[in-house]
Amino acid sequence: MKHPGRKSIGFQLVLAARLHRTRMATLLGEIGLFPGQEQALQILAQYRDGMSMGDLSRTLHVRPPTASKTIARLAAQGLVERDAKSADGRVVRVRLTEAGIDKLEKIDAATLQLEGEISDIFDSKEAKRLRKSLRRITRQLGDQLDPEQEAEALAEDEADDTD
Repeated sequence: MKHPGRKSIGFQLVLAARLHRTRMATLLGEIGLFPGQEQALQILAQYRDGMSMGDLSRTLHVRPPTASKTIARLAAQGLVERDAKSADGRVVRVRLTEAGIDKLEKIDAATLQLEGEISDIFDSKEAKRLRKSLRRITRQLGDQLDPEQEAEALAEDEADDTD
């Protein structure tokens, strides 16, 4: 039996996003990570001196407790280290360890593998058209949300990320 939403752009978009997320979760699992953890490591790689937990949570667009949970798990694996030795002892800075830097290579390889799996089904013109269309959808939907709705949508997405 065919799904009634099969001709819906929204249905296909959600289905593709879910399958992409599931495939990426599989590839990340092979290198010992959960979805979302790779994003924290990639962001921290841009800040060699580390960044505050507050800045990290804002950059990841997640609530502070979610960022804290992610960093705790990454610290347990030795991929990041926390430092509360700032002038204000309440501010915790986080930075990558050497093991975290090494893990970035594996994250890049997993990302490239998945991108290749997707890109292989399109010629370059189709891929460019799809990227452009997805950006237009993102802008259109983003313009329809007020900041409070956007925060709620991010919180719902965050809830899906909990391990």
